[in-house]
Amino acid sequence: MHQSEAILENKLIKQLVDLGYQSVKVMDGDVLVSNLKSQLEAFNKASYTDKEFDGILNHLAKGNVFEKAKTLRDRFSFTQDNGEIAYVRFFDSENWNKNLFQVTNQVSQEGSFKNRYDVTLLVNGLPLVQIELKRRGLEIKEAFNQINRYQKHSFWSNHALFQYVQLFVISNGANTKYLANNELQSVKQTFFWADANNKNITELDAFAAAFLNPDHLGKMIANYIVINETHKVLMVLRPYQYFATEALIKQVKTCTDNAYIWHTTGSGKTLTSFKTSQILMDLPEVYKVVFVVDRKDLDYQTMQEFNSFKEGSVDSTDNTTSLVNQFLGKFKDKKGVRKESDLIITTIQKLNNAISDRYAKQLAHLKKERLVFIFDECHRSQFGETHERITKFFARSQLFGFTGTPIFAENASKNDKGKRTTKDLFGKCLHKYVITDAIRDENVLKFGIEYYSVFKHKNKPQFDQMVEDINKKEVFEDPQYLESVVDYIIANHNRKTFSKDYSAIFAVSDIDAAIAYYELFQQKKLAGEHDLRIATIFTYGANEEDENAQDYLPDFEFAQAAEAQVAYQSSHSRDKLESFVGDYNKMYNTNYTTKDSKLFEGYFKDISKRLKDREKTTFNDEKDRLDLVIVVGMMLTGFDAKKVNTLYVDKNLKQHGLIQAFSRTNRIFGEQKSQGNILCFRNLKQATDDAITLFSNKEAIEVVVMPEYKDIAKQFDEAFKGLKEIVPSYQSVNELESEEEEAAFVQAFRRLMRNLNVLQSYTDFDWDDLPLDEQEYEDYKSKYLDLYEKVKREKQKEKVSILDDIDFELELIHRDRVNVAYIIKLLAKLKLSDPTSAKAQKKAIVDLLGGDVMLRSKRELIEKFIEENLPAIHDADKIEEAFDQYWQDQKVLALGKICEDESLDKAQFKSLIDTYIYSGQEPIRDDVFKCLDHRPSILKAREIGVRILNRMKEFVEVFVHGMVG
Repeated sequence: MHQSEAILENKLIKQLVDLGYQSVKVMDGDVLVSNLKSQLEAFNKASYTDKEFDGILNHLAKGNVFEKAKTLRDRFSFTQDNGEIAYVRFFDSENWNKNLFQVTNQVSQEGSFKNRYDVTLLVNGLPLVQIELKRRGLEIKEAFNQINRYQKHSFWSNHALFQYVQLFVISNGANTKYLANNELQSVKQTFFWADANNKNITELDAFAAAFLNPDHLGKMIANYIVINETHKVLMVLRPYQYFATEALIKQVKTCTDNAYIWHTTGSGKTLTSFKTSQILMDLPEVYKVVFVVDRKDLDYQTMQEFNSFKEGSVDSTDNTTSLVNQFLGKFKDKKGVRKESDLIITTIQKLNNAISDRYAKQLAHLKKERLVFIFDECHRSQFGETHERITKFFARSQLFGFTGTPIFAENASKNDKGKRTTKDLFGKCLHKYVITDAIRDENVLKFGIEYYSVFKHKNKPQFDQMVEDINKKEVFEDPQYLESVVDYIIANHNRKTFSKDYSAIFAVSDIDAAIAYYELFQQKKLAGEHDLRIATIFTYGANEEDENAQDYLPDFEFAQAAEAQVAYQSSHSRDKLESFVGDYNKMYNTNYTTKDSKLFEGYFKDISKRLKDREKTTFNDEKDRLDLVIVVGMMLTGFDAKKVNTLYVDKNLKQHGLIQAFSRTNRIFGEQKSQGNILCFRNLKQATDDAITLFSNKEAIEVVVMPEYKDIAKQFDEAFKGLKEIVPSYQSVNELESEEEEAAFVQAFRRLMRNLNVLQSYTDFDWDDLPLDEQEYEDYKSKYLDLYEKVKREKQKEKVSILDDIDFELELIHRDRVNVAYIIKLLAKLKLSDPTSAKAQKKAIVDLLGGDVMLRSKRELIEKFIEENLPAIHDADKIEEAFDQYWQDQKVLALGKICEDESLDKAQFKSLIDTYIYSGQEPIRDDVFKCLDHRPSILKAREIGVRILNRMKEFVEVFVHGMVG
């Protein structure tokens, strides 16, 4: 029998009391407020009159979760009844043990629903940690979804004190995870706590002992919650980020030795290095922290990320003089305002210049100061020389490196200093978190690698030896070879990228190959063979004569890309690139060129931004999407974009170069993105196995690489068998009697969808291999969506259901881009067909409307058009015009009905809808009330506001989303 929620809860409370928490009974909002008053008085060693406390309470009620996180860490000054100024603090970040820790349970809050929370940890009376428990055996995801409901339903009530929650903990006893209070995140941003050796601590009692003890929890809230200014959200560090930062702080406090951190690519090194820099800056023994990147684009990217973690925390150095001024404390920003910065971000080139003879005298007095240098991506070869010059110039400096792929003896390349490993340059590795750790923790995705042998025209899992021995250069430059690669990408791109919902990178061996491939794609686009949006970027530094050059990612590439004084190796490649940039300008209405270094740099940034911004909800996919970027070396290292999920490779890669390049695809992003797709046109099987072994261990290959197609197909068969046991046919779904049975069906079908989602990304995919055909799948899917609609309707009626907390993962229900243009094409086909096939086609359209998440809401209106309007149209070419007119008329009628039902001013409400469609931002309730004839009473306001907002969203979903041709 599973342990009940109540037993779990009582055991946890007893354990927390033993750890030093005071147990307190807080049944509702009123008791919460009176307890807050007494705790703030005890913490501040003061007493407040009712009037003074009302002022404090009003101050605490202001702002959203993000702003309240700042209020928590600040102090508030107010005028006491006797006229004197007093200060109240809400949390002590310096001495976190001095805060007052309490535990309570079953606090009930009345919002749009009455909610009762499981276990709440109060610090100085404020609820800072909320723990949601599910009985053993239930999915932990249900606790996550419950938290999301509470945020919408009741956290904002009663002075919104529950919006001070910094961390959530979710557990079913056996699995326990923590997460920051951030509405934007998915269940993928929930983390297990671990020990310093990355061993996960999953049991609730072990987690409570390690993480919730007052000393550790106080330190996490004080130091390891990041207030992200760009997205206006809270973030929390993962255990390996915490242990690495703590190790570096200890190193600075206890010795002057250098060191490095090995955290795999994609695991969030920038956040770790920012936190380290921020804490080190405040240590009295450190004069300044200098964060060193090795390429101009990373300088810009890192500055943006650092400033997002803390506004204005850093200014990028435009040139060497501004860097020298930062060292001297004479730096002025662009407005001429003097800024004293303890944190400097610069490139390795500018740092080299700053310690050259020209500036040596100006900086001479700093030689005695203790500076900490943090090197990002410290595996790059040129660090050897700079490293030597820095240690010589700043005699008391301490150097730390961060890398995802360290240099060992096996993958070290020679320079004039001989072979230098990361250990030679930085000393001891203080913390490791390798690719297998990250995949196990679901912090990065596995790679789905497929090898395509152009020569044999067969997709085999491995090339045979004969292929490896072909004279490569000759074959790889053959026009027939290039064309078959392009054809293969065109044929498989939709499958790999979920019909262009994600972008891809194509890595090629050299500039000539980039030019040839780009031109081939453009020719085929003009011939109507594809509609992919393609760009390319390369520089002249990549074509070295060294025969091994193509095996490594060029180190210096971007720094030289836009330096006007260096001539291109051949004017031919410069002219070609100029014309390709011209194509890009036409496609996106931009104005870049290779003839000006700033504009060329702008071109690179624009491509990067286009790929990065796709993950934003406000991104306009139709207008701004970029499908494929052809590169030689750029963007294969240090570049992160969550909506890149595919890498095509026609280039020899090995060791750290290979892992870095593959890792462009494996950032976590929702349920649909189940792996990073790697499609190799060269035999990199051995190189891949060697690289994975080098950067983790021998056994790691099957952890890092997705199983073969046949193994996933087997998992699908098992999932199908499980589904059949619950519902032998799709009609059986109608006979499910209880919500428990419906929940079992939802979970079984979801498992099937997850497996199908992975299978469909393989080029081998074929419905004939599966135990059910596409029609049967669609029938089941339709029933699944019916249940989803039912839950949605009941939520609006404020009916509580156990299905509320089950995630339907609708993003897995994906099909080709189905929009109004697609439907009109089908209607025209229906109009032109003979009566016999018309019936089948009509059924196909109705099925399509039922099976597509986006089109389901429009089904009734489109069916009405087919029944009533289509028979009266005699010319198939006029269907589009007639459908547009019909849609417009229905839209006007629907808007009129909402306005009449809710007594809204039509013009004002239409303007509110237009703003919502344009910005994607939900209007605030006051703006909704401005459209009403009269403002509702306080008691009714929330209910009316929520109802109108829901109707507005429904209107947009039906008439706007998916209806752009």
